[in-house]
Amino acid sequence: MVTLTESELRSGIIFGDTNTAEYVYMPASELGTEQPLCVYETDDKREDMDIEHAIKTIRRRSLKPVNHPMLGKTSC
Repeated sequence: MVTLTESELRSGIIFGDTNTAEYVYMPASELGTEQPLCVYETDDKREDMDIEHAIKTIRRRSLKPVNHPMLGKTSC
């Protein structure tokens, strides 16, 4: 069953925390693919992760939909 978080992530919504400058999102090039990769981004690094790991990170860190400093609300 698809969760709301997964659905929002697959539609390009960016999750993050502006205080800690960490973000999780699915790049526009991955939208609609069967096994998409997501990006975990902090001030000093970017790391690719599968969607399951991205959802766990969003939940564990209590990330919410935010405006990314360069991308805005969505990665599209």
